[in-house]
Amino acid sequence: MTLKPLADRVVATKEQPLEKTKSGILLGDAKEKPAYAVVESVGPDVKSIKKGDKIIVKDYSATELKIDNKDYLIVKEEDILATL
Repeated sequence: MTLKPLADRVVATKEQPLEKTKSGILLGDAKEKPAYAVVESVGPDVKSIKKGDKIIVKDYSATELKIDNKDYLIVKEEDILATL
């Protein structure tokens, strides 16, 4: 199933944040963890994000849904904090 975002929305598949660095240092639990995701599709009004980009968004700014055991985020372009 392909989700087609409208206007300035982005659909991305959610990834789990790192719990440990490459050198083995355990990362603490933050109260508000950013969500890491890979962009699956973008709406027609999105200007600076493209399919395949890795993005970081705050958890509360995205709509989460699960389809076919896959976690998706739908978020406005303005709520994307950064690309990786």
